[in-house]
Amino acid sequence: MHDELTSFDDSSEGKDGGGLSLTEAIGKLKAARESRTGYEREKFKLWVGEDHDGCDTRKEVLLTEAVNKPRQGEDCKLTGGVWRSYYDDKTVTDARKLDIDHVVPLAEAWDSGASKWTAERREAYANDLDAQRSLVAVSLGPNRAKGDQDPAEWLPPAKDALCTYATDWVATKLRWNLSSDRAETKALHKAAKGCKDATVTYTPAP
Repeated sequence: MHDELTSFDDSSEGKDGGGLSLTEAIGKLKAARESRTGYEREKFKLWVGEDHDGCDTRKEVLLTEAVNKPRQGEDCKLTGGVWRSYYDDKTVTDARKLDIDHVVPLAEAWDSGASKWTAERREAYANDLDAQRSLVAVSLGPNRAKGDQDPAEWLPPAKDALCTYATDWVATKLRWNLSSDRAETKALHKAAKGCKDATVTYTPAP
């Protein structure tokens, strides 16, 4: 469950092999101004089914994050299941009431470096199942309220979600070598003051 985690479930350099503190990880983000020029959501191909098991990226995340697994039918039709939306600390029993959120939104990724990527790399980012923490199943309400905003503009409403969210955000940006603007970095450092035990580990995206 995401609200019980404060680390990105991968590997990276850090003190004694144990990852970076959240403050240290924020310090590794490249500083740069952002530009949304040319952004179109369609430039990120969503919900592909790379392993050809009938389950697209959305359904793979639903299966991975379920507290109680849904039943999986023909063509990966899912029924039942229970999820915990860590943004608002709510239990959800209907997959139709969940969004699969890109922790770092597609538009934010574009602003921060993805505008220079190939279409193939943007597709890989939009469907990144190799990092557990870059895609999360969350309630519709907070995800729609978040939209394309960064931590300077939006943070999850659940009190216990802040450290997890800040950690997920920074780990995703480091994994994909995305930059951070001044307001974003300031907001992340402010959050990190209350997240002394949070650690960030990550694997750079291929």
